[in-house]
Amino acid sequence: MTLLARLAAVAALSCAPLAALAAPATAQTAQAAQAAQAAQAAQAGAWQPPLQSRWQYQLQGNAKYAATGGVNVDICVAPQSGGACVRPAVFDIDLYADGDVVGNNTTLNTAAVKAIHARGAKAVCYVDAGSIEEYRPDYQQFVAWHKSHGNSLLGKPFSAEFPNERWANVNNDQGQRDFLLKMMEARVDKCAQAGFDGVEFDVVNAHEEGKSVTGWTVSPATQLVYNKALADLAHRKGLSAALKNDLSQAAELVSSFDYAVNEECFQYDECGQLSVFVKAGKPVFQVEYETAPSTFCPKAAKLGINAIKKAVDYSLKDTPYKPCK
Repeated sequence: MTLLARLAAVAALSCAPLAALAAPATAQTAQAAQAAQAAQAAQAGAWQPPLQSRWQYQLQGNAKYAATGGVNVDICVAPQSGGACVRPAVFDIDLYADGDVVGNNTTLNTAAVKAIHARGAKAVCYVDAGSIEEYRPDYQQFVAWHKSHGNSLLGKPFSAEFPNERWANVNNDQGQRDFLLKMMEARVDKCAQAGFDGVEFDVVNAHEEGKSVTGWTVSPATQLVYNKALADLAHRKGLSAALKNDLSQAAELVSSFDYAVNEECFQYDECGQLSVFVKAGKPVFQVEYETAPSTFCPKAAKLGINAIKKAVDYSLKDTPYKPCK
């Protein structure tokens, strides 16, 4: 699996009548975006995170918090901006509790979600939708389908760091996409069963990586079809949908997704492409691993992105954790 993150925005300025008179179109655009977002939320029946939403990204458990499957729901850390410790309003955690903590790979993160809700926060369900992980309880279903359809589903290992997952073929010449969406629906059903508020769909950018990396030739148009189907799937289940990465198609997908999650866009100078989400009144949750908060936090504030710093080694335990504000 890849790692995650995302951004959220700066609030509108108050007590500025002259500025409002000077730029009525801007105010109207912002109001229209907020109205469109509210209409989308009402239609989907899904939770929509406010533009400014502090978040935490914890995909690995800590045995110290066994009662919540390894998730530290009470984390409170002083932000980069200084002052007293702050708590996340949004927790992005795995669909399943950490197997090293609970002793199996099939326990839904229900206990963590309930504890998060008890603290007034929301929970986003991490689902890998573009690569197939060997340690998931449904893995053998992917293998069986792959073998019975000419080895047309499972591609190359995701990376040297993550050799235990393989790129999925999102083309549909042999029904691969139809099968993947059926499997993703079963996973999203479990997200809903566990009480999550939204879903993060990871690894949905095979078209950007190319055949030499993934083993498959995926066109941008094919990727759009798959990604939009994922967002629709979440909405049909009453959950909001997060776009993970796929920056090159952010402008085409912003109307389908409710917020975005990104990793390392400041390190690679790509965060500007996510401005379409902020302009639409939709938060961007962003994470950096190797870059110092003193470097990326001022940039995040300027772009209206809610950024955090996690471990340099790309682990996603509860700590280290440093929100910008």
